Amino acid sequence: MERYNDEILDEIRSRNDIVSTISQYMTLKRKGRNYFGLCPFHNEKSPSFSVSPDKQIFHCFGCGVGGDVINFVKKIENIGFLDSVRLLAEKSGIQLPNDISKAEEENIKLKNRVYKINELAAKFYHENLYKPTSKIAQDYIKKRKLNNATLKSFLMGYASNSSNELLRYLKEQGFTEEELLASCLIGKSDRGYYDKFRNRLMIPIRDERGRFIAFGGRVLDDSKPKYINSPENIVYSKGRNLFGLNVAREGVHGPLKRLLIVEGYMDAISLYQRGITNVVASLGTALTDSQGRLLRRNTEQVILGYDADGAGQQAIIRGMEILKSMDIDIRILQISGAKDPDEYVLKFGPEKMVKAMDEAISAIEFKIKVLRANLDLNNVNDKVKFLTEIAKILSNVDNNIEREVYIDRISKVYEISKNAIVSEVDKLLYRSLAGVTKFEKSNIVLKDTQDSKIDVATRKREGMVVYLLVDYTKLSFDRIKSVVDLDLIKSEKNKKIIGILYERIDLDNLPENIISLFEDEDDINYVSGILSYDFEISDVNKAIEDIEKVYYKEKLISLRNELILKLENNNNAEEADKKEIENELTNVILELTKMK
Repeated sequence: MERYNDEILDEIRSRNDIVSTISQYMTLKRKGRNYFGLCPFHNEKSPSFSVSPDKQIFHCFGCGVGGDVINFVKKIENIGFLDSVRLLAEKSGIQLPNDISKAEEENIKLKNRVYKINELAAKFYHENLYKPTSKIAQDYIKKRKLNNATLKSFLMGYASNSSNELLRYLKEQGFTEEELLASCLIGKSDRGYYDKFRNRLMIPIRDERGRFIAFGGRVLDDSKPKYINSPENIVYSKGRNLFGLNVAREGVHGPLKRLLIVEGYMDAISLYQRGITNVVASLGTALTDSQGRLLRRNTEQVILGYDADGAGQQAIIRGMEILKSMDIDIRILQISGAKDPDEYVLKFGPEKMVKAMDEAISAIEFKIKVLRANLDLNNVNDKVKFLTEIAKILSNVDNNIEREVYIDRISKVYEISKNAIVSEVDKLLYRSLAGVTKFEKSNIVLKDTQDSKIDVATRKREGMVVYLLVDYTKLSFDRIKSVVDLDLIKSEKNKKIIGILYERIDLDNLPENIISLFEDEDDINYVSGILSYDFEISDVNKAIEDIEKVYYKEKLISLRNELILKLENNNNAEEADKKEIENELTNVILELTKMK
């Protein structure tokens, strides 16, 4: 696969500060020279995800993932390397040359054709809605009290009961059968090609940029299934998009003040028509990490407005877990007298809904409310459990003032000693801080990625070699290379990394980011890990000298053993040759003696 040249990649890295970029996806807090946060790539309660502004790298000490800003975007957005480069280039205003592989070019071409198919299909369905033959759809729209402005905003339409109406239209527009199948609007059976959506109200799904990516089709009677949705395909990933976001953002520059999330398309559409325009729907009951990051980019506050049933409540809990590490103000909608926001606004009007949104409770309050509902505070055991769980909840509140406010309120409402709550919370905070301190002081070198048979001293020494090569390249490269032979390196991983560095480093043309020398993801993770560990080097020259001494000794020992073996295996050699080997061996042994 072809790549963009190093100059362009370095420019992209330099224009996309890694701390600023990662902060768009998660919350980072400065500790010393680096930033830390909860890793977005695995579940954890204590922050082990480190970002270095000096080195422009990230590394998770928990799961081992790491790299530069390109690697982060690639992983967090679940896209390829080239797509990550393009995304960062677009954000920083860098014009990229058309330097991609033929396969990648064909893939991009197909994606663009599918976007166009979806757009034409949406317009086709929309026009079809107003035809005399579409009375069943028109009657349904009247029943749902959807007006023309709403229908136009969402470009809603109607798929007739014909098995090939859309197929014929799209083929007339010049699309191939392969392209139509890729859109997932057209299917194929033994009888040939056919329209997948028939006799349904059609709701186009658009991405953040307004591109048509999928469809939801709702039945117009009581038949099942109620909805048929586009499967995931070349342009559509359910867990990476939010229905209605493009409409909610219309005319808004920068993030929205708040967004209400509801469960279904029709809920969002109904609310929008009644003046609640800052509404989106998750394409599935529960939020995903990708949707959480999408929300972070587009709003300052998220109001979870899922249904009041069991599935809806579980979705709220899941949503809070997804959003808690993303520095978003999370609120939970509390409504009564209706099963969902759509029914509520129909019953009580948009003013009441806006008031309910204004009064939406915090994630902390919601957790306490759920906890309280399942316990009898007149029972001693339940009250102890309540206090214990409350302490756990409050210990995760980072803001000291906010924590104090909740402690004070809980103490008064539930008649629990404030000192007792504070004591329990402090106990948990102390444990958490102790763990962080221990972690931050650790400088053990990547045990889990190394050969367990190699002793700790050797692992640390080899890690130091890699560290000096990648972080102090100009100062240490030639000196280390002259004394540290690859056959002296015990760890296969270190041998591979050092070999790549020896081969690819050009001292006259050093890369801006050493990570760029590596292509294998495991190698990138490993090197970022090495760079992220604290080797406590106060004097670099002294550290290099120590390495030189150790490996010079290793070379001498290796040479000594080699000479001894030569003597043992060359009994028939000429006396002069034997004498030469013996003299060399003597000199090596003397040199080793001096080093003790």
